[in-house]
Amino acid sequence: MKTDIIIVGGGVIGSSIAYNLLLDGYEGEITVFEKDRIYEYSSTPRSAGGIRQLFTTDINIKISRFSLQVYKTFPQDMAIKGELAEIDFKQRGYLFLAQQGMLDQLRKQNKLQQQHGVPSELLGSNELLQVIPELNIKDLDGGLYCAEDGYLDPYSVMQGYAKKAKQLGANYIYEPVKSILKNESGIKGVKLDSGLTCEAPIVINCAGPWAPELSEMLGNPIPIVPLKRQIIQFDIAKPLTYDLPLTVDPTGVYFRHEGHSLISGFSEKVKPGIDFTWKRSFFLEQLWPILGHRVKNFELAKIATGWAGMYSHNTIDQNAVIGEHPKLRGYYLACGFSGHGMQQAPAVGRGLAELIQKGRYETIDLSPLRFERFAEKNFVLEGAVV
Repeated sequence: MKTDIIIVGGGVIGSSIAYNLLLDGYEGEITVFEKDRIYEYSSTPRSAGGIRQLFTTDINIKISRFSLQVYKTFPQDMAIKGELAEIDFKQRGYLFLAQQGMLDQLRKQNKLQQQHGVPSELLGSNELLQVIPELNIKDLDGGLYCAEDGYLDPYSVMQGYAKKAKQLGANYIYEPVKSILKNESGIKGVKLDSGLTCEAPIVINCAGPWAPELSEMLGNPIPIVPLKRQIIQFDIAKPLTYDLPLTVDPTGVYFRHEGHSLISGFSEKVKPGIDFTWKRSFFLEQLWPILGHRVKNFELAKIATGWAGMYSHNTIDQNAVIGEHPKLRGYYLACGFSGHGMQQAPAVGRGLAELIQKGRYETIDLSPLRFERFAEKNFVLEGAVV
């Protein structure tokens, strides 16, 4: 087979890139290879679905500002034959809680965010009760809050992008890519598990937690490892007064509503590797004690279900790697999002579409996330990784 652009990975990142290329008038053939036809083990639908602007670096704030605006009109923009692409976007806010000694840092973050137009607010401990009346504030000095932020259904976002990309002409082939191929002049294409090859002068690696293995086999290693992240859904006996923002405790444990239930998770320390098992003990031992301390209503909780997803962890600075690899012409990367992929997909899709077609970024300069930053020691040090 031959095509013009190959995208390895048809999740939210790959589908956003395909959609944006075609939306911008790309006339070549785009072929997306996705090994999981029903996306059962894809990272996107297994994420917490948070959308926030509460970052500490210019580039991540700019990306989130752009993505937020896209998600506001996503149902209409991705509609097909009048059917809206509903994503259940609930702008209930994002809230980072702060203990003693943390407010100075949040104050700096708040100042930077507001310089970019983010309506974030620094709240005192008593003001937190206006957002979550049941909150235990005895050990809190305040928090950083943005009412514009919130959460959505990541599976619906991914499907919205994929369906629209297909409508615009993208060709989705549901077969695993075994390896990426190159020759002396640059990228050559991909080889499938079936043994067939597909040639193209451009290959974009959007394979999420499987991206580093493909790049390693190609001879172009990237500093990314797959890490397991568990999410537990639970019910409580006494409902809360208000629907929750996505709230991050000082310990790193987060929680939010999921319908009438709640979900919670935490960046636990695990060995790198693909692992989709989840355990009730994770909730009982690591989450519940913190949840019960923070909100009295959580003391009486019952596990409803749980799941585990893969987190593409950038081991150097925990931020995405985006752009053409400097040592291999035609090889593009869009991976290593370290938990931020779903919320950064709109801006990344737009940016790579511009870079590939025009040779430069126009909407947002994504060059701070280039692969070369590792050799340059010009890291993007994000202080708000959840």
